[in-house]
Amino acid sequence: MEYSSGKVGRVFYIRFDHGDDLFDNLKKLIRKEDIRSGWFQLFGGMLAGETVIGPKEPVMPPDPIWHEINEAREIFGTGTVFMDDDKPMVHLHAAMGHQGETITGCVRNRAEIYLIVEAVLYELEGMDITRPWFAEGGFNRPEIKNGISL
Repeated sequence: MEYSSGKVGRVFYIRFDHGDDLFDNLKKLIRKEDIRSGWFQLFGGMLAGETVIGPKEPVMPPDPIWHEINEAREIFGTGTVFMDDDKPMVHLHAAMGHQGETITGCVRNRAEIYLIVEAVLYELEGMDITRPWFAEGGFNRPEIKNGISL
């Protein structure tokens, strides 16, 4: 385990509208506002997207199980924003429900908004965290510069 401490900087309220791509728009905001580290929460509706709903087996690197979303679903999720060099890396986990059925997973690649999604993004200051590629695990893993180990 490793950790770092800092403080909350700017706070952004974000409204995504019907048809918006959540990831494209969130990355535009991150670049425009020069957000290097952040945490966000969101809720609303999702119309289409790609989600990883688990590994086929608990091994590293994992072989993901992909699930395509192609119907209106309620979404409630939380995620992080870190950089890989100058590329924003957004990591979002969410529960997405439709008519009593809920899928929970890591939303990736695209997430088309249905009606509206509201989000609050908290900028994290005083921490030097990046999300470079972690070859052993087969994913982008947060790396804490000058982190404290326990």
